[in-house]
Amino acid sequence: MSATLVAGVDSSTQSCKIVIRDAATGILVRDGRASHPDGTEIHPDQWWRALGEAVDSVGGLDDVAALSVGGQQHGMVVLDEDGEVIRPALLWNDTRSAGAAADLIVELGGGDQAAGRAAWARAVGSVPVASLTVTKLRWLADHEPGAAARVAAVCLPHDWLTWRLRGTGRLEDLVTDRSDASGTGYFDPVANAYRRDLLALALRISEKEAEAIILPRALGPHQAAGPGGRDVLGRDLSHLALGPGCGDNAGAALGLGLGPGQTSVSLGTSGVVAAVSTTPVHDPSGLVAGFADATGAFLPLACTLNGARVLDAAKTVLGVSYEEFDALALAAAEGAGGLVHVPYLEGERTPNLPGATGILTGMTLANLTPGNYARAAVEGLLCLMADALDAVRAQGVGINEVTLTGGGTRWACAKALAPAILGVPVNAPAPAERVADGAAKQAAWVLTNTDQPPAWTPSAPERLTATPQPRIRAAYHTAARLLLTRG
Repeated sequence: MSATLVAGVDSSTQSCKIVIRDAATGILVRDGRASHPDGTEIHPDQWWRALGEAVDSVGGLDDVAALSVGGQQHGMVVLDEDGEVIRPALLWNDTRSAGAAADLIVELGGGDQAAGRAAWARAVGSVPVASLTVTKLRWLADHEPGAAARVAAVCLPHDWLTWRLRGTGRLEDLVTDRSDASGTGYFDPVANAYRRDLLALALRISEKEAEAIILPRALGPHQAAGPGGRDVLGRDLSHLALGPGCGDNAGAALGLGLGPGQTSVSLGTSGVVAAVSTTPVHDPSGLVAGFADATGAFLPLACTLNGARVLDAAKTVLGVSYEEFDALALAAAEGAGGLVHVPYLEGERTPNLPGATGILTGMTLANLTPGNYARAAVEGLLCLMADALDAVRAQGVGINEVTLTGGGTRWACAKALAPAILGVPVNAPAPAERVADGAAKQAAWVLTNTDQPPAWTPSAPERLTATPQPRIRAAYHTAARLLLTRG
C-alpha cells in the first residue's frame, strides 16, 4: 500500500518553503522553496507567486492528501468587500507603527501608560509593540484613512494563503488558528475570542462598525479548513484537505515536538524564545507576549527584531565566507578582547526600542581585529537572546535547557558559543525546516483527527554544554545601557 503524504508550507519573511512528508512516520519525501522580495512591506501576490513556484519545485501536489500553511506572524493584510487586497501588507518587522503602539497603550489606560500596559496584557496577553497587527491598523487609520475606510476584512499572511488555496473567493471562508490570531493584539487566546472593542480602537471606528468587519474564524488545532479549490495555482486541488495553519513560532514548536515545560531558541530573521506552557502569561512590561501554541496550549514568547542577519551583516563587513567567519569567531578569545557589539541593527523589540541603532564599543588598536569583530557579533546576538530567555523566566517559566533552531544554527560559531552565553545546556537538532515540518504535522493531524498530533520520531539532537560566562553578558549590559536613552 502506498504511503499517505502530507504537505507543510512555511511562508516566511524571506521565502516560501514546502516539505512533503509521510503522514504516518514523518519521513521527508521531497522539499522545495522559492524566494520572497526583501523589505518590510510586500504585496500578498508575491507570497502567492512564491507558493506556486515552491509547489512546482516539488513536482506538484497530486499525490498529497492534506496541506497546512505556517506563516510569518502579525503581517497586516486588508481586503475590500470584493476580496481584493487594498494595499501591500505591512510585515512584522515594519516599525513605522511604533508611535501607534505607544498611543494605543495610553488610550486603553485612560491616559496612563502603566495602566494601559496592564489593561492590554489582561485583555489579550500582550502589550502593543510595532510588530503587532493592531498597531498597523492604527497606522493605517491615521496615515491612509481612505484605505482604512475600505476595509471589509483583516487577515494574516497564512490566513490569506489558506483562503486563496480554498479558491472560493468568499470572505466568510477566511480561517485562522489560535496561535496566529493571538499575535494580532485583538484576540484573547484564553477566551478564544476576538476583542472587537480593540479592533474598533485601532481603526478609530465604533464597535458596531467593527462588528461588520470580517475576521478569520479561529479553528481548532486539527480542524479542517475545507478542501482545496478546483482551479487553484492552475491545478485541481479539490482532493486536498486544508488544515487551519499556524503562526511560524507555533509551527516550529509543533515541528520540534515541544511539550509543556520545553523551550526553543530560534535564530532566524528574528530571534525568538518560545516556551510551551499549559497556563497563559500576562506580562505588563510587554517583553513577553502571551501567545497561543498550535496544540491548544500557550506559547509565552519573547521576540527580537535582530536575529541571524546580525551575523550576515558582520560577514559582509569582513568580506569572508561563512566558513571563514566561523573560523575567525571561534579562534578569537572569549570576550573578543573587550570588543562589545550591541546588535540593534533594525531597532529592537526586546527591549522595545524601535528607533535604536547598534553600537560597537571597547575598541582599541590592539583588539580591533577581524577575529574579535566576528566574535563580538556572535556574542552580541547570543547576549540578546539570553536577555529574551530572562524575560520569559521572569514570567514564572522554568528554563533549564533549550532547543536551538532556525537558520542561524547553520553557523558553527553560534552553536558552539550558545551554551556558555545562554547559561544552559543546548540541544541542537539537525537543520530542518521546522515551521514547514510543523505545518505538515498539523496536516497529518487533520487526517487522523485524534486528540494528540502524530508522534513522529525525531533524530537525536546534538547536546552542547559549557561553563557559563556571565562576564560576557555583564560587559554587554554595560554597553546596552548606553542605548536606553537613545532608543
